[in-house]
Amino acid sequence: MKHVNIPIFIPHLGCPNDCVFCNQRKITKTEEFNAESVIPQIEAVLKTTEGAQREIAFFGGSFTGIDRKLMIKLLKIGHGYIQRGDVSSLRCSTRPDYINGEILDTLSFYGMKTIELGIQSTSNEVLKICKRGHTKEQSINAMKAVKAHGFELIGQMMTSLPHSTVDDEIKTAEDICACLADGARIYPTVVFKDTVLAKMTESGIYSPSERDDTVYRCKEVKKVFIKNGVPVIRLGIQAQDNIEGDKAFGIYDPSVGASVDAEIYFEKAEELLTPYKDVLKNAFVTLYVSKGKTSSAVGISSNNKKKLINKYGIYKIKVIEDEKLASYEVKIKVVPDTRR
Repeated sequence: MKHVNIPIFIPHLGCPNDCVFCNQRKITKTEEFNAESVIPQIEAVLKTTEGAQREIAFFGGSFTGIDRKLMIKLLKIGHGYIQRGDVSSLRCSTRPDYINGEILDTLSFYGMKTIELGIQSTSNEVLKICKRGHTKEQSINAMKAVKAHGFELIGQMMTSLPHSTVDDEIKTAEDICACLADGARIYPTVVFKDTVLAKMTESGIYSPSERDDTVYRCKEVKKVFIKNGVPVIRLGIQAQDNIEGDKAFGIYDPSVGASVDAEIYFEKAEELLTPYKDVLKNAFVTLYVSKGKTSSAVGISSNNKKKLINKYGIYKIKVIEDEKLASYEVKIKVVPDTRR
């Protein structure tokens, strides 16, 4: 059954901190929040998604930190749709320091199923520089509490934050996995206008990541999640109108996810080809990949195939999907040149 999120954006509500990278109004395209618009928004989506499994998602701000009366009002609205059978559950995003037992009990009572935590980094140095207002320890404790209360946990993290290294980002992914997350989101840092990060860039304190470095960092992070069986449900900020115009410096690449997957498959192919390197000249190679992963294995503009053929002198590479293979699992068959 198709899954549909009904997104209700609440930009900056409940968040007392101004992280250096953040301008939620740019990201969500929502300047103000009007609680009276919530029901019409939900009804509009319900009309066009009959037969789907639908979930109301309170995104954009720190849901558990907003005015308690407003939070309960929104929860009651969502719970009403659950009781009527129009939606299956609720989902929200929030900060690690806005999680405690009482909040989790309240969310559970009204049918919340999934909690997305904005971890961003588990380096205390990076968190401090970014003015996140919480520590690594608070993030770890919040993730454990969410799981202990029976919720699904989605860990959100960022790459290329100020003073963040690839090792920091790999460790963040490992920490999210160690807390038994059910999924993850990876967001490469985008320098938006009207943010402290934009001023830091202007003054030379921060240098935005170049595209190749962005792809490399996201690849290394995603490999951690793949290894631990944690699905990455999004890589990169979702494409919105005029995101490019709202960007102050650096890159915004809506195709970064495809580029990352292509790099992951290229690495896997090279690893599998290594034992055959002495017989690859003019050989016929078949790569078997999981369903729906042909384009990732072939690479953007068939670059993966071209690079492998040029590097090893392979005669031809064929990619075949095998439903028995798990996601990101790859097998190989090499038929050497018999004319030798």
